[in-house]
Amino acid sequence: AKDLRLVHSIFLINIHLERMGDLAFNISRSVRDLSEIPADGKEFINLLKKMGDKVLQLVEVSLKAFETLDIKLVDQLNQLDEPIDSFFKEFFSLLARRSGDLSFEWASNCILICRWLERIADHAVDIGERVIYLISGKFVDLD
Repeated sequence: AKDLRLVHSIFLINIHLERMGDLAFNISRSVRDLSEIPADGKEFINLLKKMGDKVLQLVEVSLKAFETLDIKLVDQLNQLDEPIDSFFKEFFSLLARRSGDLSFEWASNCILICRWLERIADHAVDIGERVIYLISGKFVDLD
């Protein structure tokens, strides 16, 4: 049963990694369109950078948990995901206050990047759920 869980988990984790790669590609394409930052756009860019750093940390911990089959690392994923969710909410709050000062296309690209970063984090948490399943045979929803 454990071997079957391993194969099944690797298959599903691969799907999450592929989707995260697709989202990262989308982010890189959209970043090209943000090259000219409006005066009021620096706050958005700083927020997206902070969010991206947290997402990277979350992905690294989820992959390390899978590599080492360490449930203690999986337990950290919700804590690491909370600031990302907060950045997501903060981004839209900032957008509501500043939307009139930004071009529609520029703001739209920022919105998409923010959403894609949040989705990458969700995929990383899902990898943690697969690690728990792999180790214990029980599916736990970390959300």
